[in-house]
Formats: sequence, structure tokens, C-alpha cells
Amino acid sequence: METLNYEPLALEEEEKNLIREYGTVVNYPKGQIIFAAGDTADRIYLIEEGFVKIYRITADGRRVTVGSMRSPGELMGLAETLYHGERTCFAGAINDATLVVVRKNRFEELLEQHPAIAIKVAKTLGVRMREAEAIIHEMVCWQVPGRLAMLLLKMSERAGVETELGTKIDLRLTHEEIACMIGTSRQTVTSLLNTFKQEKSIVIEGREMYVVDTEKLNKWIV
Repeated sequence: METLNYEPLALEEEEKNLIREYGTVVNYPKGQIIFAAGDTADRIYLIEEGFVKIYRITADGRRVTVGSMRSPGELMGLAETLYHGERTCFAGAINDATLVVVRKNRFEELLEQHPAIAIKVAKTLGVRMREAEAIIHEMVCWQVPGRLAMLLLKMSERAGVETELGTKIDLRLTHEEIACMIGTSRQTVTSLLNTFKQEKSIVIEGREMYVVDTEKLNKWIV
């Protein structure tokens, strides 16, 4: 079955260097909020190291992930900054993260002077829109096991390290954090991970998780 997976557009190293010249490097420890809903959107971010989650907080206090995990080399905070609105979501560091922060006026100068980067930003926003549509499709059409299987496959692609045992997911997420990413409960995530472990599609050793059989995981995506 074809999965709706939109890969982020990669910036060339020369393009990253230009963005670095216009911004400031900031380090965020694991769990720190990078921006919050209601903040003025007056800056964009280039992720140098680490991973970032985009989420909202529901009326009853639950965190619900509303976008894909942002990876090293990606830009984020683009849309709201370009029209200078307020943030509608939160961004939090999944692990220790290093970001280049560029103020709105400096970023606009960069785009004016380097049209190739402006075009890539426009394409990135297009990919994000399709990505949001894909997430809605997954939530509506796929059962929870399929959503979890897809998340594990995506994480193994974006944060995977090949080992003799399998593809190690180089992120330590709690079951609660995973639950927020796929719209379910912590208990359901724990139960499903045990199912995947029993069928030998994944291996869990301590706090480390390995994807060992992608074909078995893909069969859950229905």
C-alpha cells in the first residue's frame, strides 16, 4: 500500500551557511519550549542538531502533535513569521537541540538577496501543506496500529542508525510522547509495542528501540 510520506526539502550546505550568517546560534535542552502558541511570530529557525516536535495543547491539558517531527537541516516557523501572525502551536526540543535563529527582518533581507532560497522556502511550505493533509488522512483512515507503525518507520528513516541488530531509532521518546504523536493513549502504545515486539518487527533493549522488519510494520498500515 502506498503511504503518504512527504520528505523535507534538503538545504544545500551553501544555503545553510548563508542562513547562519544572518542568524544567531541558540542551544535548547531536551524538553525546552522553543516557541509557544500566542507568541509573536518574528523569527524563523534552522535546526542544526536535534529534533523538534510541533504540538498543540487541548482544553483538558493533553499535548497533541500536529506536524511531523522536524529534523536537522530543516527550517521551521516559516508560515506565521512570513505573514507576521501569532504562533498557533508549540515547538519543543525532543532532545538537546541546536538551532540558528533568524529575525524576520533579517530573513526577509536574505530572501530578497537570494531568490533560490526564497523558492526553496515556498516549496517547503507547499510540502508542509501536503504533509498536513497526509496527517489528516492517516488519522481518519488508518487504525492506531497503522499510525504507530508508520511513525516508527518515519523515525527510523529520519533518526535511524544502522546496527547489526537493526535500525536503531536514535531518539528516546516516552510512550506518552509517542501517544501524542499518533492521537492515542499511552496504554495503547505500550500494548502495541509489545505486539510488534512479539512478532519480531521491532526489538526493545532497555530504552533502545530497533526496527528489524519493515515489511511486517508495513502490513499494519491499512
